Amino acid sequence: MVQISNPPASASPAPTRSVPTSADVARLAGVSRATVSYVLNNAGAVRISEPTRRRVREAARELGYVPHAAARSLRAGHSRMVLMPAPAFPVGPLYSQFINDLQSALGRLDYTVVQYGTVGLHDDEAAPSWAELRPVAVLVPGSGLGPRGVEVLKRSGARAVVTLGPETVEGAHALLMDHDVVGHSAGAHLFDRGRRRIGVVVPREPGLETFSAPRLAGVRASVEGTDATVTELPLAYDEGAAARLAARWRDLGLDAVFTYNDEYAMLLMRALQDEGIRIPEEVAVVGADNLMLGRLLRPRLSTVHLELPSGRELAELVDRAVRDHVGAPEAHKVLGASVVRRESS
Repeated sequence: MVQISNPPASASPAPTRSVPTSADVARLAGVSRATVSYVLNNAGAVRISEPTRRRVREAARELGYVPHAAARSLRAGHSRMVLMPAPAFPVGPLYSQFINDLQSALGRLDYTVVQYGTVGLHDDEAAPSWAELRPVAVLVPGSGLGPRGVEVLKRSGARAVVTLGPETVEGAHALLMDHDVVGHSAGAHLFDRGRRRIGVVVPREPGLETFSAPRLAGVRASVEGTDATVTELPLAYDEGAAARLAARWRDLGLDAVFTYNDEYAMLLMRALQDEGIRIPEEVAVVGADNLMLGRLLRPRLSTVHLELPSGRELAELVDRAVRDHVGAPEAHKVLGASVVRRESS
């Protein structure tokens, strides 16, 4: 048995270190508290020499001082927090990189980006929870947020609500990412290559219908009015499911397939090759997202390259929406697509 004894009566508690303040930074740097505030809050409207900025930052680093976000919010009348609810759908490498670039760019504009999980809640139901954090802006991926949710967020002080999805929402700025252009590009490419019986993989994973439905519609639109046919191919991201689809491929009579993205292409190509089906001689394959893995496959994968604006461009758009919060919401198309032709098609 371990016995815990009290410390001797003469022992004194360890002294607690005081929290450094902006006044401490100002004394160490030899400047005013106002200058400290201007430098550490990246105030662009005030001209401060670079040596002074460097001296203030070095003093803050030496003392371990960081600005108090809540106090800064009270002074400004709003926070600098941009809230990004976690998407309710599985995200791939391309989307993750897009979000990371956007977060970094917002950080350089002095916004604090917070990701918020909303497991089990739809966007309108989750909006009150987001509003409790009093963000200055909210970026909502996917679809589901409606005018009621936008109003809840704005009443809580959000100066900008921005949706990333295929449709506009009343009261919100919209970054329109309509994925029909992805399917249309793939379908047109396959048709131009002489393929007339085109399959389209539709993932069974929940949440991906936001992307898969317009991609399927885009393929259909690309061959409308021609002799080509389009067959929907539901597929789980699972080796067994891919093997079962490949086993009945010849019965389907398809000579081409758009696989939704490069990861599903890798899954299905392997299964087709295991069945002895030659690519592209018997089946042309096109993926999407232009991931590096497509160049490593054999044959090398043809793919649809998604053309997205840079994180800096979108961060500046969010910043303008915050500063011009009384203006009318805007909609911007931010998704383009082009085919990268390789050996698989």
